[in-house]
Amino acid sequence: MSRRVVRQSKFRHVFGQPVKADQMYEDIRVSKVTCDSSFCAVNPKFVAIIVESGGGGAFIVLPLAKTGRVDKNHPLVTGHTAPVLDIDWCPHNDNVIASASEDTTVMVWQIPDYVPVRNITEPVVTLEGHSKRVSIISWHPTARNVLLSAGCDNLVILWNVGTGEMLLALDDMHTDLIYNVGWNRNGSLLVTTCKDKKVRVIDPRKQRIIAERFAPHEGLRPVRAIFTREGHIFTTGFTRMSQRELGLWDPNNFEEPIALQEMDTSNGVLLPFYDADSSIVYLCGKGDSSIRYFEITDEAPYVHYLNTYSSKEPQRGMGFMPKRGLDVSKCEIARFFKLHERKCEPIVMTVPRKSDLFQDDLYPDTPGPEPALEADEWLSGKDAEPILISLRDGYVPIKNRELKVVKKNILDSKPPPGPRRRHSTCDSDFSQPALEEVLEEIRALKETVQAQEKRISDLENKLCQFTNGTD
Repeated sequence: MSRRVVRQSKFRHVFGQPVKADQMYEDIRVSKVTCDSSFCAVNPKFVAIIVESGGGGAFIVLPLAKTGRVDKNHPLVTGHTAPVLDIDWCPHNDNVIASASEDTTVMVWQIPDYVPVRNITEPVVTLEGHSKRVSIISWHPTARNVLLSAGCDNLVILWNVGTGEMLLALDDMHTDLIYNVGWNRNGSLLVTTCKDKKVRVIDPRKQRIIAERFAPHEGLRPVRAIFTREGHIFTTGFTRMSQRELGLWDPNNFEEPIALQEMDTSNGVLLPFYDADSSIVYLCGKGDSSIRYFEITDEAPYVHYLNTYSSKEPQRGMGFMPKRGLDVSKCEIARFFKLHERKCEPIVMTVPRKSDLFQDDLYPDTPGPEPALEADEWLSGKDAEPILISLRDGYVPIKNRELKVVKKNILDSKPPPGPRRRHSTCDSDFSQPALEEVLEEIRALKETVQAQEKRISDLENKLCQFTNGTD
C-alpha cells in the first residue's frame, strides 16, 4: 500500500489519543449479534450503544457527561421483539433516534434530556413495511423527518417519520442482500452496495438507477461505499486474494477508478467514516485494533495516506461524533467512540497547534441542526444544501428541541388540548362528563410521574456531585 504523505497538508500531523480511564463508559454489555453495523451512534448530547438484552432487542442511551461505571440497572430503550441491528440519531433533533431490528420493524424514539427512572418501552412511531429483518437505517441529511431503511428483503423504503407514512419503496433495484446505503451531501442521490457485487447510484424520487458498476473490488466479501463532498464515490472491499482494498470512483465514468490501493490482509470489513469539511476518511475494521485515515484531494494519487492510530484491543463497533459536537478549543477534528466487549472508549483526533485562537482553516462552516427542506418539498423534487453554522464560539446543544413540521407531527409529545371521544359501542354507557374526568385524571397522573422522574434524576446527580466532592 502506498505510504505517500501529502506534504503540504495541514492534516499531516493528525494524531489520535484515548481519553483517561475515568472518561470512558464501563460495564456495558455490547451486543454480540453478527452484523456489520457500527453498533454505536453519537451526537452532541448522547451516546447510544446496542446492548445484549434478554427477551428482545435493546440499546442504552447515556448523556455524554455520564462517564465511568454504568449502573447495571440503568434504563434501556426496549420495544423490539428481536435484536436491534442498527441505530441512528436524527441530524435535525438531538433527542430523536431511530432503531432497526430483526423483528422487521423500524422504531423512532424521543429521548428526554434527563435520565429516566424506567426503561423506555413506547416508541413515538413504529414503521412497518419490511418482510425480513431491517439492518440499515439512515436519516436524510437536509430534509426534515425523512428516514431511509433497508432490509434483507432487498427493499429500500423512505419514510416520513412526522406522519408515519411510507414515501417511496425501491423494490426492484437490488437482486440480493443490500450491504450499505449512503446519501450524497444534499440528499438527492443514494449509493448502495449489494451482494450481487454491484455498486449503484440511485435517484430515489425518480426511482431510477443512474449509474452502476459491477465488481469495483474483485473479492467476494462485502463492499462499502460513500459519497465524497465532490460527488465521487469512495469504496472499501477486497481483492481476489482477500487483501483489503480502497477505491475512488467517478459515477459519471464508472469504467476506470480514479484511485485503487491495496492495504492489508484481514477478514474485517472496513467501515468508512467521512468528514466532508476536511475531506478525511477514517477506516475502522471490526476486529481491528487500529484506525487508518486518508485525505482525499484532487491531486494524484488522490487518496493520500496520513497516519494510523493503533491500540492493543480490537474494536467491536465504532461511533463517530458530528463536527458540531467537537471541542474546537483543543483543535479536535474527530472523535470516535470505540466499543470493547464491556466498555466504550472515546478516542480524540487532534491537529497540534501552538495558538489558542480559533483555527479557521480547521473549522469551516459545518452542517447545523436546522433542516433545509420539509419532507413534502423534498419529495416534490426540491434540493437544498445543508444549512451551515460556524463553530467559532463552539456549539451548545438545544434543550428539549421540538420538531417543527408543517402538518401535525406524531413526534410531538405534548398532550392533546382536550379529550377526544372514540365512537364505539360502549359510548352509550359512558357520559361525556365522566369521560372528561377520567382523561383529566390520566393527564394529571402522567404529569406527576414525569415531574417525579425529573426530581429523582436531579437528586441522583446532586448525590453523585456530593460523593465525588468527598472522595
